[in-house]
Amino acid sequence: MFVAEVVGNAWGTRKHGSLCDKRLLLVRPIDPLTEKPLGDAVMAVEYGTGAGPGSVVLVMDEGASARSVLKDEAAPIRTVIVGIVDSVVSGGKVKKYD
Repeated sequence: MFVAEVVGNAWGTRKHGSLCDKRLLLVRPIDPLTEKPLGDAVMAVEYGTGAGPGSVVLVMDEGASARSVLKDEAAPIRTVIVGIVDSVVSGGKVKKYD
């Protein structure tokens, strides 16, 4: 899992049946305390969190676990947003997000 910022939306005119009612978002891994980018953006499935561009989110990046979250073992999923981050505490430092 990693913390990321939602940096955009992705659309597809054709999707696998298990993705038809799901939103696709672009997420970029960040350092949760400094918000500095830690890598390139990847596509993730948003499923009931209400996340959108600008949100700081917790991302599951492991196929079997992501499919388990969606309760669909046949879904072609690797990365899913599992929560919106309100704050992070690490090494005595606290970072709060709006």
